[in-house]
Amino acid sequence: MPELEVFIDDKPKKVEVTKTGQSSFSIKIDGKTRNVELVSSTQDLKKPFTLKVDNKNYHVELPRIDRGKEFSVKVEEATFKAEVKVPARKTSLTAFEPVVATPTKRAAANRQAVEGGITAPMTGKIVKVNVKKGDEVKAGQVLCVIEAMKMENEITAPKAGAVKEVYVSDGSSVSEGEPLLLVG
Repeated sequence: MPELEVFIDDKPKKVEVTKTGQSSFSIKIDGKTRNVELVSSTQDLKKPFTLKVDNKNYHVELPRIDRGKEFSVKVEEATFKAEVKVPARKTSLTAFEPVVATPTKRAAANRQAVEGGITAPMTGKIVKVNVKKGDEVKAGQVLCVIEAMKMENEITAPKAGAVKEVYVSDGSSVSEGEPLLLVG
């Protein structure tokens, strides 16, 4: 199971969950392992249920859980504010063909195919630009990273050459098809 980042009352916790039986789990929270068992079996987590944590029972209520959004958790008489974040997975994307550049505020590109033009494969946010105008790059080298839907996507050079233009910067938002770089 991947490591989750959970915020309880705005305090970050690193959590790993491993299923150990039909209704039992081993949960590692910030390096400390706990044995957890679902005692009262209900398929609907909107209804109250009981968890046994290291041989102590706790009455729990979860009105609704949305990953990436804050929700409340009631344990016994205490209510906590919680949020679960799943770490971004990295994937690699490569531009192979000449692409049609779309005019943007950042680039005065025309609507024709541009040899060596690399465009955004999806709408997202530029996390990191690894090159600058004039840099020599190798085929397959990571030029920049776009985050979309909490996933990081590496944009790589389709061929070796020099970076002729860089149209984006760290933190900028891009739309699908928007020019990112020009490599020639």
